[in-house]
Amino acid sequence: MTRIAVDYTAAVRQRAGIGRYTRELIRAVTRLDTQTEYVLLSGSGGMLREQREALRAEPWPANVAWRHLPLTDQQMAILWQRMHLPLPVEWITGPVDLYHSPDFALAPVRRAKTVLTVHDLSFMRHPGCFSPALLAYLLRTVPESVRRANLVLADSESTRADLIELLRVPPERTAVVYPGVDGRFTPEKAPDEAQALARYGIEGPYVLGLGTLQPRKNLARLITAYGHLVREQRVPHDLVIGGSRGWLYEEIDEAIEELEFPERVRLIGFVADEDLPALYRGADAFAFPSLYEGFGIPVLEAMACGTPVVTSNTSSLPEAAGDAALLIDPKDVEALTHALWCLLSDESLRDILRAKGFEQAVRFSWEGAAKALFELYSRTIREGG
Repeated sequence: MTRIAVDYTAAVRQRAGIGRYTRELIRAVTRLDTQTEYVLLSGSGGMLREQREALRAEPWPANVAWRHLPLTDQQMAILWQRMHLPLPVEWITGPVDLYHSPDFALAPVRRAKTVLTVHDLSFMRHPGCFSPALLAYLLRTVPESVRRANLVLADSESTRADLIELLRVPPERTAVVYPGVDGRFTPEKAPDEAQALARYGIEGPYVLGLGTLQPRKNLARLITAYGHLVREQRVPHDLVIGGSRGWLYEEIDEAIEELEFPERVRLIGFVADEDLPALYRGADAFAFPSLYEGFGIPVLEAMACGTPVVTSNTSSLPEAAGDAALLIDPKDVEALTHALWCLLSDESLRDILRAKGFEQAVRFSWEGAAKALFELYSRTIREGG
C-alpha cells in the first residue's frame, strides 16, 4: 500500500489561515483516496491530553494514522530549520513514499518524494510587512525548502508566477491547487444567526473586514476609508473587523484613534469557524483590500453567503474574485471609499454582484482541490515531479 505522510501541525495549531486550509484539504483528500495510508504528523508539545484525544476522535477514515511529536511547532522549526538536525521524517512516520508539507518549510527526508506548499511570497514582495525575525526566518527557510522539493504547490497562478520569477523554480516543478469554499457558506440564514452576532456585540448595519491584524492586510487604510465614508456620506454602518492581533499592528490602532468616531470601528478578535457564515451574511458589504494574497478564500466565502465584495486588484485576488467584485488599488484610499459607497448605496449593483458571486464561488470546492492534489501526489510518486 502506498504511504503518504503529511505535516498536519498547522491544522492543529492554527485556527485560521493555513491551519484551516490544511484541515479542509487533507480531510477531503483522505475521504477521496481510501486506498492510500495517510500518516498525519503533528507537534503535540503543550497540548492537553484531551486535545490529542479530540483529534483522534474526529471522524477520520480507517486509512489515517497519527504520529505526535512531544514538541511545539516552534521547537520543530528550531530543530529542523534552524539547527538543521539531520533527523529524517521517516524516523517518526516510518517508511513513506511521499511527504507533504503544507506550510512553507520542508523537514529532511531519507528516501521519500516531497511536496511543498508555498501559499505566497509576500515576505519577498512586501518585506516591510514583516517583523525582522520572521522575515529572516522565511528568507532562509523557504528558498532552501523549495530547492529540495520535488514539487512545489501554489494556491493560485499568481503565486506560481512568483515562485518562477523570484525563486527561479522550474515551471515543470510547480503546480496550482486552488483552495475551496466549504458548503457551510450559503445565503441561507441559520436559526441561531442573531445569537452568533450578539456574541461579538454586533448590532445594526455593518461593513465586515477579516484578517490577522498585520500590515499586509491593509486594515489601516480600510479604517481611514471608512472614516471618509461616514463623514462624507453619513452612512449608519459600523466597521467590524475580525481577526487576531498579529504583528506590527500599531498603525491600525493609530488609524482608529484618528477617527472622529473611533467607537464605530469594532475589533472583535478571532472569529470562530462556526460563526463566520453568520458574520458574512449579516454584513451589507465585505471589504478585503489586502496588499497581497496567495489566494484570498474570504472573498469567495463572502460571495457564497451572498455578500457583495470589494477587494484588491493585486496579486491573486483578481483570480479569486473574477468579475464578481469591485476591484480597487489597495493603496488608493479614495477608490476604496468610493467602492464602499457604491456597494452600500446602489441596490442594483449589489444584486448583480450577488448573482455573479454565487457563480464564482461554486467554481471552487475542497472536493475539486482534493482531486487535483491526489493526481499530483500520484504523479510525484511515479515520476518524482
